[in-house]
Amino acid sequence: MKKTILIGLSLLAMTGCTVRVADMTVGSTKNYDINSGPFIKGPRVTGEDLYPVFIFPLGIPNVKTAMDNAIQSEKCAVGLTDLVISQLNHSFLVGQIGFRVEGDLIIDSSMDGCGK
Repeated sequence: MKKTILIGLSLLAMTGCTVRVADMTVGSTKNYDINSGPFIKGPRVTGEDLYPVFIFPLGIPNVKTAMDNAIQSEKCAVGLTDLVISQLNHSFLVGQIGFRVEGDLIIDSSMDGCGK
């Protein structure tokens, strides 16, 4: 009986869900001139902003931070295209919460050191 309760509580602690918050064609947290020059579509990247939960959340996740993490994976990137924003709720007393941003990089090849 104790094993059954322990297994049940373990499974409950590992549950969670991911909810799609938004689908966007183009998004950025950086200031750039959209008419500045040639843009190149880069690889698909993911950025996350996660915080642990131990009975209560130990921080407040932010979509901007998750998007910044994705964009800053490439020094010449100025934004994301075809992006998906998801909210992560993987906790019941213990776990993690946060946001995930996935998208294709928009690379500005006119920036210094970013040419083809």
